[in-house]
Amino acid sequence: MIMRIFQVVTRPGKEAEFARFFHDTAIPLMKSTPGIAQVLPGAARPESPREFSFVMVWESLEALKAFVGEDYTTPHIDPAEDALVESRSIRHYDLAA
Repeated sequence: MIMRIFQVVTRPGKEAEFARFFHDTAIPLMKSTPGIAQVLPGAARPESPREFSFVMVWESLEALKAFVGEDYTTPHIDPAEDALVESRSIRHYDLAA
């Protein structure tokens, strides 16, 4: 299994708009994606109001590639979130049992 950690920092002033996108679009999309065993969304906190994240556990690297394509090491984003996000990062790990 592959653990994928995706983090974003919103543009200043875009926190509320991104939070709506995160809760209304991104979380439901990820939870319904074939090949994902678990989705743990992380919403902003008072000490980091512009930071959001996802920890996703994928059944396999093949399942992840089926969703994002061969270039799975690059953070892929929905076009709707591009204007809201200042920076993004992605990391992958083998899930340790």
